Amino acid sequence: MAIQRPKGTQDLLPGVVEQWQGLEEQIRKICKEYGYQEIRTPMFEATELFQRGVGETTDIVNKEMYTFLDKGDRSITLRPEGTASVCRAYVENKLYGGPQPVKLYYIGPMFRYERPQSGRFRQFHQFGVEVLGADKPMVDAEVITLVWDLYSRLGLKGLEVHVNSVGCPTCRPEHKQKLQEFLEPHKEELCKDCQSRFEKNPLRILDCKNPTCQEITQGAPTTLDVLCEDCAGHFAELKSLLTAAEVVYKVNPRLVRGLDYYRKTAFEVLVEDIGAQSAICGGGRYDGLVQEVGGPQTPGIGFAMGMERVLAALKLSKEHEDEDAKEFLMLVALGEKAQSEGFAIISRLRKKGLPVSIDLLGRSLKAQLKAADRVQAKYAAILGEEEINKGIIILRDLKLGEQEELSLKDFEEQVLKQYKEDGN
Repeated sequence: MAIQRPKGTQDLLPGVVEQWQGLEEQIRKICKEYGYQEIRTPMFEATELFQRGVGETTDIVNKEMYTFLDKGDRSITLRPEGTASVCRAYVENKLYGGPQPVKLYYIGPMFRYERPQSGRFRQFHQFGVEVLGADKPMVDAEVITLVWDLYSRLGLKGLEVHVNSVGCPTCRPEHKQKLQEFLEPHKEELCKDCQSRFEKNPLRILDCKNPTCQEITQGAPTTLDVLCEDCAGHFAELKSLLTAAEVVYKVNPRLVRGLDYYRKTAFEVLVEDIGAQSAICGGGRYDGLVQEVGGPQTPGIGFAMGMERVLAALKLSKEHEDEDAKEFLMLVALGEKAQSEGFAIISRLRKKGLPVSIDLLGRSLKAQLKAADRVQAKYAAILGEEEINKGIIILRDLKLGEQEELSLKDFEEQVLKQYKEDGN
């Protein structure tokens, strides 16, 4: 039996990879404009990092982590999310000793053992940003504006930004007490997960997707009912800044996010028509996380977005696919002498940055032109021994079906000029 890829993973093949590259290019461009620098952390960490950082009451830690003992009998976990690793790197490399805030972004694979569904995989990819060392509402607004700006540039439609404040250690105990009092009469009706959350972190019950739990929590006290003066002021200023930046948002008092480390701001970006799970980005403030993983008291905020879900939401049009996958030119060489000369030509063109190719199978003229169509080349340059003897090469526009004879001596210069004129 042929070996197959593990469940919940995928092979990204040519034609699809170009879509990923296009998204990554847009991400890197906007991060540079906003002043964020890339960080790359290991794909596995000490299990304790996620137990302490993500939180032992979360589904990620309780159910979804890929954890194993290595040959040194150390507990290792494939990273299920990026924030804890970034905070660990911030502490270990003493980034807190440099200019603040530190503005970072990452792109890479994450791993969670969960039921694969639309846009979700056991190995999936996230783009995320983290800002460490700044606690003002303007930082929260910038982070949300960055992702809103990115999605707008990508052309995503039907977007909604949901925001909430989940309080802080000053005001959250009052909410915890009120929520427990509200839920106490229905405690036995809650799902097993929420029953275990009741004492440790009842706020997470509001995030449960179980229909019974959702019905029970209708009308439950929200964090907005008990915010302290500091949290209330922070949230009010955030909303004002988002309005000034023309970000369309909705206050969602039930939004608590699925991780224990959030404080004050929590937010999600939702999009239509990608299945039951419509969130394509989520994040919030985590002012106690750096301290939790062994560093100094440091405010932080960030978000993560699933690359697979964003690409599913984009529903790339055929035009977009063509633009990403198209080669500029394919050199059609007929005969050994033409193949040798053609290979030298495309080698020089490639050194000048042009996306060009040459037939590697020695096929007929008709077969090579079909191959040029398959790779969506804009032009075919036809070269045979007869053309070499005449000192010419035939340039065919594959879309218009028109062709012209060019001097072989001037061909490369003219092709380079045409490439620039075509807007490349």
